[in-house]
Amino acid sequence: MSVLARSQFAFDDSFVRELEGLYVPWQGAAVEAPRLLVLNDELAAELGADPEALRAHADVLAGSAAPEGTTPVAQAYAGHQFGAYSPRLGDGRALLVGEVVDARGGRRDLHLKGSGRTPFARGGDGKAAVGPMLREYVIGEAMHALGIPTSRALAVVATGERVMRETPLPGAVLARVAASHIRVGTFQYAAMNGGPELVKRLADYSIQRHFPDAGTYLAFYERVVDAQASLIAKWMLVGFIHGVMNTDNMAISGETIDYGPCAFMDAFDPATVFSSIDYGGRYAYGNQPHIAPWNLARLAETLLPLFDDDSDAAVAAATETLQRFPEHFNRYWRAGMRTKLSVPDDELVDEFLTLLREHTLDYTSTFRTLSAWLRGEALLPPGLQVWAERWREHSPDPAAMDRVNPIYIPRNHLVEEALAADDLELLHRLVDVLRRPFDERPGLERYAAPADESFGPYQTFCGT
Repeated sequence: MSVLARSQFAFDDSFVRELEGLYVPWQGAAVEAPRLLVLNDELAAELGADPEALRAHADVLAGSAAPEGTTPVAQAYAGHQFGAYSPRLGDGRALLVGEVVDARGGRRDLHLKGSGRTPFARGGDGKAAVGPMLREYVIGEAMHALGIPTSRALAVVATGERVMRETPLPGAVLARVAASHIRVGTFQYAAMNGGPELVKRLADYSIQRHFPDAGTYLAFYERVVDAQASLIAKWMLVGFIHGVMNTDNMAISGETIDYGPCAFMDAFDPATVFSSIDYGGRYAYGNQPHIAPWNLARLAETLLPLFDDDSDAAVAAATETLQRFPEHFNRYWRAGMRTKLSVPDDELVDEFLTLLREHTLDYTSTFRTLSAWLRGEALLPPGLQVWAERWREHSPDPAAMDRVNPIYIPRNHLVEEALAADDLELLHRLVDVLRRPFDERPGLERYAAPADESFGPYQTFCGT
């Protein structure tokens, strides 16, 4: 039995105490020689742990030992995957170890990915490979630095095993933290398997944990809708594509979770898709603001009995709330775009995006080029001259633009380069750059540049 709980973290297990029926107690698979590949020192300290002491607990971070005072569980949830309903999904290769309570009283799940088969495995081996787990670490840290609510990797632990995919790959376990892993799919599972009583317990728990100021169940739903509108707007503002916006991948808290086939867009195109399994472009960049309310409608369906005893009144209340999603999203997104361009004019924003698409300009770097042009330090990209002269009449502030427009994002070619390297030096270097995305630094020009044509079309995978 590990002493991690006493020496490092203050653990709690409120999910287990209060939500019986939504989990199965389980133990991670044995890992004979776990080896720490990455430890997120900054996050460890934020959680109240001593990073150096934590390095001695690779077995716990791999899931083969449970900290004292915890009850690891595989969480149950359902979900619509690419629009098709699956009534029983759950943590097929993951475990909720417990909830870490930091010195300020903040509560976050410590969750493992790749820790072995569970009763929800559905034929999978329950394992994960090193590459996708390191990729989740990189993307999560980048999103955090960009100010986007996100789960974060605490550690990646090599298992010493080979994971059979198309070819044998080195195995790993990801230890990550999130505000919680309660999903739209969690509510769907509760409604299907426990009915209104279990949904009510789950809603009460979610309100207490995430939205304690929500005085009614409808107010709770309103808060979730608003949180998702804000989150998707933040994704769109930085060119992020989640890639698999199934209802089981949408967190009630409003955090980004379950990084799989995600990527950042280079040339601006709303139809951009990277996921190898998104054949119809359901989760394309430009579709994300439309998929979110579709998912939220599925959440509303589970909550209707809590909104009103009269079913017609409940549906009317839910519909009115959900119909405000576009208003919320547009408010967040347009405010963000006006800030990125330092203008008060929405018409200039729309024209700018049209030009970006027509001239296949890089989404991220063009904003920084504009601010540099205002300072006389750069030439304009092709096609922007007439628009830029009109834009300059509004006296945009280049310094303010640089504070919100990143120069460094996890460019797809750089992430792949780091993951393919024989050691972790390139990966650590990339993460160091991404942790200060707005600060231009000499010698890092290659981290700001899009891939050249030789990189070719990019495709991502779920990492299973």
